[in-house]
Amino acid sequence: MPILDLSPDDQTITLTGEVTLPEVYAALPAGLFPPFPHVNLPGGVGGLTLRGGFGQTFPFASDVLGVTFRAASGRVVRAGGRTVKNVQGYDLTRPFVGSFGVLGELLEVTLRLRPGLSVGHVVHPGPLVPTTARFTWAAPDGTHVVHFGHEREVRAALDLPGAQLVTAPPDYAPLFPDGMGVGEAGPLRDLRLGWQNGARVPEAPALFRTLAASL
Repeated sequence: MPILDLSPDDQTITLTGEVTLPEVYAALPAGLFPPFPHVNLPGGVGGLTLRGGFGQTFPFASDVLGVTFRAASGRVVRAGGRTVKNVQGYDLTRPFVGSFGVLGELLEVTLRLRPGLSVGHVVHPGPLVPTTARFTWAAPDGTHVVHFGHEREVRAALDLPGAQLVTAPPDYAPLFPDGMGVGEAGPLRDLRLGWQNGARVPEAPALFRTLAASL
């Protein structure tokens, strides 16, 4: 089963990389949210982890508690775990998140879940700028803003001129039939990167390649 463990009490979920983002939302009880917006992106949670997240206005890696991956050598590496303090030796979780596959193939990932009493998603015609919302990104139909938390916080974060309520999760997978890479003129852009169909991934620094070769 692709969703391996869901612990509402611990506010964690462990799953395999092929699980889609909408499938994660469908599996969660009301009031708990993963560290990504309710959209569909190519590559599922595995691709999201390798790209270092999408749309978030916080460090995505801080909500990735553990990863299991297969290095180029064939060795299976387990890093981190369900608890924040479950780290012995070198912490490979942080380097793996956003590594674009340089360190290996994701097999499993454990994510921290966050509580929220209310959630909202709007799209507005304004430019992509930093906001108090948890997620923001630019798409062909405008700038999307998503926030969850206390109802007053959600209303304040989404109170944008000309904003329209989004009622169905956007499906962006068809925009990237050749894969989701980094590029300036792509159909999606968040506060970190532009995303383009079939574009190349960033080149890894020499020290990072040395780390990958040692695994």
